[in-house]
Amino acid sequence: MKKRKACLQRKTKETRISVTLGLDGTGRYRVSTGIGFLDHMLELFAKHGKFDLEIAAKGDLHVDRHHTNEDTGLALGKAFAAALKEKTGITRYGFFCAPMGEALVRVALDLSGRPSFYFRSGLKLNQRSEPYKIEDAEHFLESLAQAAGINLHIDILAGRQLHHVLEAAFKALARALDQATRIDPREKGVPSTKGVL
Repeated sequence: MKKRKACLQRKTKETRISVTLGLDGTGRYRVSTGIGFLDHMLELFAKHGKFDLEIAAKGDLHVDRHHTNEDTGLALGKAFAAALKEKTGITRYGFFCAPMGEALVRVALDLSGRPSFYFRSGLKLNQRSEPYKIEDAEHFLESLAQAAGINLHIDILAGRQLHHVLEAAFKALARALDQATRIDPREKGVPSTKGVL
């Protein structure tokens, strides 16, 4: 089987981002966004999804992390869409629950080509010591889902510490995406009665 891979660049007046993504990898990564916590999340995302991932981002972090955070999500999402091409033979759906200490996060997704994003948490999280907030993660994940064409549901079921909650979320997303992007040998075309995703 031909390796599914994408290399792309995103350049704006605020950011310059390059992404190389291999779907059929071993979890190798090299990530540098200038946002330390996001780097950590993307490294464990690559490792647990078995995606080979390189991201280099330079942005206007002297202003704030918003543009770099959002544009990295958009670039990674576009890389997934490019690597999947027509989505021939993929499993399409993915689901995973990941625990991390006291945290528990559930991710369900569909590589439908019709993007939507649902992030649910009624919990009060301790964010005092974290420079990267729940809103930052939510915006990153929504940007990724929109650019990749994913119907993505993330439910925070338990947790107190933000670090644990976000680590569980990125690990669960990685595992669910690994499931959804796998080739199903029984699927001879696109997994849809429409004939296209």
